[in-house]
Amino acid sequence: MKFGTSWSAGRLTALAPFALAVALFVVTGALLPGYASLNSLRSLLLLSSLLGIASIGQTYAIIMGGVDLSVPAVIGFADVAFTVMYGHGVPVWLVIPIILAAAIAIGLINAFVSRLLSVNSLIVTLATGTIILGAIWARTRGNMFGILPDWLVGMVSTVGTTGPIPIPGSASLWLVLAAIAIFIERRTTLGRWTYALGANPRAARLAHVPTLTVWATVFAISAGLSSVAGMLLAGFSGAADPSVGDAYLFTTLSAVVIGGTPLIGGRGGYARTIAGCFIITELTILLIGLGLDVPAQQVCLGALIILLVGLYGREPHISTQI
Repeated sequence: MKFGTSWSAGRLTALAPFALAVALFVVTGALLPGYASLNSLRSLLLLSSLLGIASIGQTYAIIMGGVDLSVPAVIGFADVAFTVMYGHGVPVWLVIPIILAAAIAIGLINAFVSRLLSVNSLIVTLATGTIILGAIWARTRGNMFGILPDWLVGMVSTVGTTGPIPIPGSASLWLVLAAIAIFIERRTTLGRWTYALGANPRAARLAHVPTLTVWATVFAISAGLSSVAGMLLAGFSGAADPSVGDAYLFTTLSAVVIGGTPLIGGRGGYARTIAGCFIITELTILLIGLGLDVPAQQVCLGALIILLVGLYGREPHISTQI
């Protein structure tokens, strides 16, 4: 009987973020005229996709028992690097691999320093992010002028399409990446190892889970996808801005937590984070539509996080169930 009750509570908790996302959509549609129009839906998908892509690696890191605070800096790096390099005539087929390779290298550094020196990933990634932003300003001296290709701007335009499909290219890219992310976490050895480390690191090591390999892979994914979000944000903002990712420190963590993946790791998943991304985007649109300023928006979002963490916090850590 106890097991059945626990299973039922777990199912309700898993469905809660999706139900909240739908409820917010209905409420926002009722309060803001025109919210359910095609252009508004495109905007919702566009903004959610930018957050969603940046949140994939963060979800993996938290499931594993870590956290990646270098996400905003990597986003800013990719934004500036793409704009400046392309503006100096470097072909796009070369710009993208260079940025991805550099971002993956940052992720690997985060993982190796954290594991080999036994330093909490929060400290390591925060330090790495600070170094990256400092290096950007030191290298550019504030001279960040450049241009962007039309196709990139089109991918993050609310009137953009994906071929005959009337949704922005960034949303289509998010759909593909989300499907891959969910497949990895549920159907691959890497996914099982990631959950194992988050559930019980000591037991995972005794089971010969290659801890360093998993950490390196997860943080490489996080940095790589953060750079993808940064390149898309370059097209969205239309200019090189190293601070463009600042808001994504809080929102990526919020999307993961609101979606129901606990910071203690071991359970949750990216499907829940998708719901979290829509909740944050819908709530932001609603609050802006109601005329609330940024501080008031942060208060409301913080209150929502406390409310939902109170709900999710009733679930025992997976290590107490095995």
